[in-house]
Amino acid sequence: MPAPRPPTSRSLASSHFAVIGAGLAGIACARTLAQSGHRVTVFEQSGSVGGRIATRKTPFGSFDCGAQYFTIRDPRFQQALETAPQARRRWSATAVRVLDPLGRVIEAPRPEPEPHWVGTPEMEALPRAWAQPLADAGAVHLLSRVDRIEPDALDAQRWQLRTSGPQDTAQVFPGFDAVVLAIPAPHAATLLERSRLAPVFVERLKPVEMAPCWTLMLAFPQALQPGLSHLGPQWNAARSTHHRIAWLARESSKPGRGPVERWTVQASPNWSAEHLADDEPRVEAKLLKAFAEVTGIRAQPAHSEVRRWRYARTLQPLGRSHLWDPQVRLGLCGDWCLGQRVEHAFVSGLELALAATA
Repeated sequence: MPAPRPPTSRSLASSHFAVIGAGLAGIACARTLAQSGHRVTVFEQSGSVGGRIATRKTPFGSFDCGAQYFTIRDPRFQQALETAPQARRRWSATAVRVLDPLGRVIEAPRPEPEPHWVGTPEMEALPRAWAQPLADAGAVHLLSRVDRIEPDALDAQRWQLRTSGPQDTAQVFPGFDAVVLAIPAPHAATLLERSRLAPVFVERLKPVEMAPCWTLMLAFPQALQPGLSHLGPQWNAARSTHHRIAWLARESSKPGRGPVERWTVQASPNWSAEHLADDEPRVEAKLLKAFAEVTGIRAQPAHSEVRRWRYARTLQPLGRSHLWDPQVRLGLCGDWCLGQRVEHAFVSGLELALAATA
């Protein structure tokens, strides 16, 4: 069966864009396109926006189970953040320690560490605030996985998307002038290959390397007892050289969070890859043991759970902010284009939208 013939080049003035993926890159791209006067429809396979800027809510308080914080280096990111000032605050735990495998500090923070910022009341608040105008306009389809991109059945000059949702409900969304894939590089490559599209893009994605991450979330309400301010170490965030753990953060130290002591623990890329297929109880037990070794906290948590991110950390980025083909009217963006920071996702989505509307 021959590959589908893509639509021919046409003007994108006041066009309809499909954005696949509602992580920060997708939302940044979609909001920029909408602000430029274009119609945008966003498709997201999960039940919320934000991608890896994710929040897990529990009876003991919330956990930032994905991205832990962000920095501000690009003035365009700073300008965008000013549109939602209520959705972010500076985190006082900027003095991030570096620990040896036994939890001893081996590197002190710099005298003037780079400011760390978090979404408030949770990290997910920032992409949610930026996506709200699109959601209010009915332009965000959650629980909608895009299975195929193909030429529109009624207008060969446009694209249509085949999607599936809960209980495998299938739909076709036609009439798109351009399509943006704002999803992890391996997912983008799979979707393009399944759609028999953009072999050049698929080839360019091959060097991109992304690592998984197991995340452990723990709550210790016993720390609220009279005379006890918190459990364990005096620091609130640290990078670790323990073979199982790369990062630890006391969630309750972040602004706008509840008082119950909660910790988010992110496993190292190598350990996560080695144990990618392990069942959750096994991973939870191993990470809880490592957490006790690093922090000295051996109390029994009232809440403990893990989450697996299959594509969490960029080991080898694309090396450019985005990919865009004006002839096919197809683009790709994501933090993996530039690195792994929240700001990388924003810049990637922004610059793709600017290129598509130039």
